[in-house]
Amino acid sequence: MENSKVVMITGGARRIGAELVRHLHRHEMRVILHYRNSESDARSLADELNARRSNSVRLLQGDLTEYAKIPALMGRAFSFFERLDALVNNASTFFPTAIENINEAAWERLVGTNLKAPLYLIQAAVPYLESTRGCVVNIVDIHAGRPLKGYPLYSISKAGLAMLTRSMARELAPGIRVNGIAPGAIMWPEAEHYEAMHEEIISRTALKREGSPCDIADAALFLIRHANYVTGQVIAVDGGRTLSN
Repeated sequence: MENSKVVMITGGARRIGAELVRHLHRHEMRVILHYRNSESDARSLADELNARRSNSVRLLQGDLTEYAKIPALMGRAFSFFERLDALVNNASTFFPTAIENINEAAWERLVGTNLKAPLYLIQAAVPYLESTRGCVVNIVDIHAGRPLKGYPLYSISKAGLAMLTRSMARELAPGIRVNGIAPGAIMWPEAEHYEAMHEEIISRTALKREGSPCDIADAALFLIRHANYVTGQVIAVDGGRTLSN
């Protein structure tokens, strides 16, 4: 397995991130699992997968909003397996911002995690990805193209991530492919006050059901392993939500 692909997944300890880790590992990739605070979940997942295939998952802790430390963080990531084939920017922050409550702190939390951190991670990963003709997959959101009411800063940050995806695809070609995945109604935050919004979005989805994290992981697998002639694209995995108003 020494020649298997190496993928770094940010925010990989829980939810969609954990499914990305499991799915890509299941398809014989070695995984660098980044986390910030979820150490217990990260270690449990790494232990589970390393029991199946020894030394196939390594843990990387770091706060991605400490931008000056990102080059060193990426250097540590590379040192685990001495190669990097893919970077999956999955770590994200999501919370509402009523217009009257928008402030600098909310801007920095949302734009910092959802846009600035992916930019600096890509920048730091360039020399490693160039050597493997690797790729980047950004986890965007369908609300990058159609704002979610009550969440203007979140929507803005994800719109920026969509444009970052296209801009970096142009800047880093031909050596590095950069694509995105825009999830729809998949694994919403675990809080009761989101339930009505969630149900309303599902009702306006063509397939009339919620997707699963595996749907996102399948798209990531396609973009990393099979989509050698695809770059600059943001694939909506949304059950047809973007077909309706």
